[in-house]
Amino acid sequence: MFAVNTIDAQTITFNGCHNLFDDQNFVFNNTGTDGNGKKIYITTPVDGNQACGGLGTCEFKILWNNTQTRWEFLADSGNGDFVSPYLIYYNSTGNNSATNPPSNSVGSWVENTAVTENGCGGNLSSSNSTMTGDVHTTTLAVNDLSKGKVQMFPNPVTDYINIQGLDNAKNMVITNMAGQEVLKTDFKNRLNVTQLVKGIYFLRITNSDGQTYDLKFIKK
Repeated sequence: MFAVNTIDAQTITFNGCHNLFDDQNFVFNNTGTDGNGKKIYITTPVDGNQACGGLGTCEFKILWNNTQTRWEFLADSGNGDFVSPYLIYYNSTGNNSATNPPSNSVGSWVENTAVTENGCGGNLSSSNSTMTGDVHTTTLAVNDLSKGKVQMFPNPVTDYINIQGLDNAKNMVITNMAGQEVLKTDFKNRLNVTQLVKGIYFLRITNSDGQTYDLKFIKK
């Protein structure tokens, strides 16, 4: 049976750039999606009360910059607002087809030294940071099905989606364009989507090693 869940908060936990932000966890909440279907994440609370080492307070936002075709990690401009934010990191080499940002192991989260003055210790990596939660950990693109690794068909779909090319998948989650979870179930090669309304959806498959695959489909 399918488990249709209520909307759950989708969060990202970040710990890095210790020289500027201290060795502490910052939790981002998904606050919606932009006009390109990319999710937006902001630390909580966004009110200037997040302690941040010698800088006083810090609030952060992760979002997609469509003009630069890259994900950006921004710091607030003071008092918890993002009127004129500071660019701390950017990643333009991860999976740009995914609706959520890459982890610190996908592509290159590049330190913007013009702002940090090398205070973050270089690009993000597993040795100087953690970035977990609602991030993608694979470079498999949504439209990269021709390589034969993963196949999803038919697309558009009316009733059933078929998945081929994954042997150790664990579960699968479908979200809509607003980033809301509409279906979650254990992995199956044939997935019934007849209950979904017409529209564009994103399917995330997670295997037993924690690797994720993000695919997009249209429900007719």
